[in-house]
Amino acid sequence: KEIITEGVNLARKAAGEKYVALDIGPIGQLLEPYGTLSFENAYSLFAEQIKIGAGAGADLILIETMSDLHEAKAAILAAKENSSLPVICTMTFQSDGRTLTGTDVITMVNVLQGLNIDAVGINCSLGPKETLPLVNLLLQYSKIPVIVQPNAGLPKVHLGETIFSVSADE
Repeated sequence: KEIITEGVNLARKAAGEKYVALDIGPIGQLLEPYGTLSFENAYSLFAEQIKIGAGAGADLILIETMSDLHEAKAAILAAKENSSLPVICTMTFQSDGRTLTGTDVITMVNVLQGLNIDAVGINCSLGPKETLPLVNLLLQYSKIPVIVQPNAGLPKVHLGETIFSVSADE
């Protein structure tokens, strides 16, 4: 609780009049049937974070880097049912155009916007060139604002150093 509250307070101090997002990522365990974490337990973990962050004064909730549609749904429902803050959700895709658990962009956008979030998007994993076809699909089907945050390509470790394949100019 203290870590989330302190984080929101520090962000609020640094942001001044700007918005502060409660940034929530994946839990780090796969939900059933891929893993052992139940939907209900995932919901509870997200709800706890959301209550604390909303209580600390966050302006919106950014659920990001989700690779499992069911985990994204647990986080969104926890956000909607435990706060009145705007909710943005982004998922991460692999080079085959699907999330780690097999969801495609069209399914993602239809399910997530059906949960009445305020914006939907793609982040992480792929670089700008690889993300563009997915973004075009997302824009074609989304009826809500879209957010895109590509990576500088997939990171690779070379001689103990993490290197990204996309240059700053690109």
